[in-house]
Amino acid sequence: MNEKKKTLTFVGAAAGLLLLALITAPRRVTPTAFNDQGQPFFPDFKDPLAATSLEVIDYDEATGSARPFKVQLKDGKWTIPSHHNYPADGKDRLAKTAAAVIDIRKDDFRSDNISDHEACGVVDPLDEKAVSLKGRGKRVTLKGASEQVLADFIIGKPVEGRDGFRFVRVPGQKRVYAVRMNIDISTKFSDWIESDLLQVNRDDIKQVVLRDYSIDERRGLVNQRDVLVLDKKDNDWVANNMRSNEEVDKTKMNDFLTALDGLSIVGVRLKPAGLSQSLEKASSGVMLSQADMLSLQSKGYYFTPSGQLLSNEGELQATTKDGVIYTLRFGEVVYGQGEAVTAGIDSLTNQPASGPGENRYLFITTSFDPKLLPPEPRKPRNTDFANKPDSLWTDADRENKRLQDEYDEWQKKMDKGRNLSNDLNARFAKWYYVISAASFDKLHLSRKDLVKPKSKTS
Repeated sequence: MNEKKKTLTFVGAAAGLLLLALITAPRRVTPTAFNDQGQPFFPDFKDPLAATSLEVIDYDEATGSARPFKVQLKDGKWTIPSHHNYPADGKDRLAKTAAAVIDIRKDDFRSDNISDHEACGVVDPLDEKAVSLKGRGKRVTLKGASEQVLADFIIGKPVEGRDGFRFVRVPGQKRVYAVRMNIDISTKFSDWIESDLLQVNRDDIKQVVLRDYSIDERRGLVNQRDVLVLDKKDNDWVANNMRSNEEVDKTKMNDFLTALDGLSIVGVRLKPAGLSQSLEKASSGVMLSQADMLSLQSKGYYFTPSGQLLSNEGELQATTKDGVIYTLRFGEVVYGQGEAVTAGIDSLTNQPASGPGENRYLFITTSFDPKLLPPEPRKPRNTDFANKPDSLWTDADRENKRLQDEYDEWQKKMDKGRNLSNDLNARFAKWYYVISAASFDKLHLSRKDLVKPKSKTS
């Protein structure tokens, strides 16, 4: 073998060894199960403000029924369809929730086995084919314009030994992930509504009237007990018919005003359309149908032949410095719990609620009394001053300007009180509200609760 052949032989052997090494060399193989680790669940969902609805489907294992809760933007207004389309204060809260959903990622692969879904708690609560009632998760769906699905996932049980992690699965897929979640997905009705129901400042209230009565439904009688009138004098309160050795209990009065200022609701019921429309136009009188009367009576409210509206457990009136009079009427006890209280429907039977009662119906109206504001001031003789530079004003012009300013200020207060009352009345007209037993106890007071013997230091 000459030198050339030897060289070619060595080169060929080397190439063969190199090829063998490439074939047999150990490789780092990534299982397909981990290919999407760390990736976002919904990569096309990037703008939290694009979300216009949130639906959460929870599952009640005790009743074997799904419990939907939805907030949506419709016709320019945020509403809660599951609660009679009650207005929602949802824009900011939904954007915050959407931003948190955008951030969730497929942190760890856990299983591709359907048989693990129940143990992980990621069985779809809407899956009618699933035999077991256990292991159902909470399905969350966010949609944008034209019902475009932006995110849809099922939140399962917490991951044992990993704080802040939950099992998560996308509906229609087998794979389960362990996901770090920092999302406050509330389905509480009270978390999505305007919390300041009355929009009243306790310091603006200058008179409170507590009409202490109850209705004997069986005998058709009104049991009148007392009418307590409390007037604010500087920083103190005085009551009608007080003895010389009595005074208003400041602590309890402050607690009452605080409860009134911060009054919130735990549920709503829709009034019949005819009744709502009639109440919105209360100045022209209330026209009631037989259905309206039955609706009112079922909640503990009755119109007298003279047109006066009475309630089962009396009423209170609060008058503000703006001339707005709030009237709160306390009706029947509301039975049940959960959606039976917040929406009035039992999720399983679709029937009105029954069971233990701890809450109560509340009927709210407002009115405006211009007599509660200062009398109309005198108008200027003319407004010639408006067409002159200040330097050319006569004494009469200056006086007319002063009178015009006084009148404008009075008119401004009149408009403020009237408009506020009209806006509130239109808002309250559609709803029977439900308040908690705690709120009822704080507001449903009588003379013995607020008037006490004078202390020795008074």
